Amino acid sequence: MSDFFALISRMRYISRWGLMRSSIPENVQEHSHMVAVLAHALGLIRRDIFKRPCDVGTLVCAALYHDAPEILTGDMPTPIKYHGRDITRAYQEVERVASNKLVNMLPVEMQGEFGPLVSGEVEGELKPLLKCADRLSAYIKCVEERKAGNLEFLSAERQTLERIKSMNLREADYFLEKFMPAFEKNLDELGAMSEEEAK
Repeated sequence: MSDFFALISRMRYISRWGLMRSSIPENVQEHSHMVAVLAHALGLIRRDIFKRPCDVGTLVCAALYHDAPEILTGDMPTPIKYHGRDITRAYQEVERVASNKLVNMLPVEMQGEFGPLVSGEVEGELKPLLKCADRLSAYIKCVEERKAGNLEFLSAERQTLERIKSMNLREADYFLEKFMPAFEKNLDELGAMSEEEAK
């Protein structure tokens, strides 16, 4: 009997943005879903727009499980996690232990597939896309908070956008240009249902 998937389902109980006053609460499960959606988009942009090889399936799976260790560790706020080299190293060790504990709950035959996904050790070419999808999810959260009238996220929005741009990924630039402007629209502006379609 394995506890792995029962624990995975508890991602929804881990809140994010613990140091920030949020208008729209977000949990790790919601975040992981959005990162997977964005990773899928970035992978397809790389493969189908820029005609470069990309294992989109592996990228999406890695995104789904990238924060799984937080089920056991909780979500450490970014300013603390990256405050200094010693803290970052110590937290990475905690995440490694949590990742191993989760993976070891699986049957041995499944551990080889899940190990790299839960630990975030995806192939070299995929790693920047996974990190970018994670940052894009955070950036979208900041934009949504600003649109809700919450000024608490303004600095985080600016800093996260700078981090995305500093990655120098064509896929990120493409996403920012083609898809991000729509996040500024309201539901009517998005054209989810036109008056003609409603008739």
